[in-house]
Amino acid sequence: MKERLASLRLSKLKALQEVIISFVCSMALHKTYFDTDTGYGKTVSHVIITLRTAKGSKQLKLDPSIYEALQKEKVEVGDVIYIEATSGAVKRQGRSDAYATEFDLEAEEYVPLPKGEVHKKKEVVQDVTLHDLDAANAKPQGGQDVLSMMGQLLKPKKTEITDKLRQEINKIVDKYIDQGVAELVPGVLFIDEVHMLDIETFTYLHRALESALAPIVIFATNRGRCLIRGTDDVYSPHGIPLDLLDRLLIIRTMPYNRSDMEQILKLRANTEGLEIDPDAISALGGIGTKATLRYAVQLLTPAHLTAKINGRNHIALEDIEETGSLFLDAKSSAKILQENKDKYMS
Repeated sequence: MKERLASLRLSKLKALQEVIISFVCSMALHKTYFDTDTGYGKTVSHVIITLRTAKGSKQLKLDPSIYEALQKEKVEVGDVIYIEATSGAVKRQGRSDAYATEFDLEAEEYVPLPKGEVHKKKEVVQDVTLHDLDAANAKPQGGQDVLSMMGQLLKPKKTEITDKLRQEINKIVDKYIDQGVAELVPGVLFIDEVHMLDIETFTYLHRALESALAPIVIFATNRGRCLIRGTDDVYSPHGIPLDLLDRLLIIRTMPYNRSDMEQILKLRANTEGLEIDPDAISALGGIGTKATLRYAVQLLTPAHLTAKINGRNHIALEDIEETGSLFLDAKSSAKILQENKDKYMS
């Protein structure tokens, strides 16, 4: 559960990073030969690439791993590329606008020649989760600075994430926040049917919510006073322990009236691409008032199928009446069972 909570908390890590944004003038692949059991083999030793901007040009000798990234991005001469010097990440930004007149019609994005130097420093803002930082540092690959931690995200290792490691990462993140390097953006954890949680889970949540890095948590339930799961005789409003309930802001909700239900049904029909007459909407609103809104929404699909069988492309009042005669809502079904309980097996 703690990993899930951590994975919802976003941190923005900011750092000045050396990047290359340039136009590719040329690429030369250099290979080396080696002995194998069947003869000679060859492998890429390095790549010589010439890059140019509006201010100058530069020739670089690149590692074979960066060449693989260039291949994956399908970079060729005439493209404008972005390379992160620290991680070696490559991104093709588009074709240089100098080649824009080659064809009359093509599906290519053209970008202007980059300005400034080939090498430049740029503030990189990356959104990462605390869980990502935990996983990246479970087997550290480098230092504890921001760039090293962000670089480790690209080399994930499957290993155990201990509470001690989480506490250490939290200390580092707190230090970055104090220094202004990182900005904490809390996530949102939504727990529906919260009354289904047991007392042990509530105890853990209570402790986790006291953390400064905790996300915004929203509980939803439709229960009144009921037994807290995992206990024998502890009853509480909404099935939530009183000490946790005391920490919550309870949002006041009101029952839908008929007009509200009709508006919701119109929106649902529009979302599903269904055409429905005003009389049919009004009839569904009445059904929702007597039964439930959920039951009224569920009648839309069978009513649409009934209309198609009757040769119409829109739902009419008679389709709602016919569909309503085929199905029962939960309240009607319970009433019939109660009245005829001697006819059913118990």
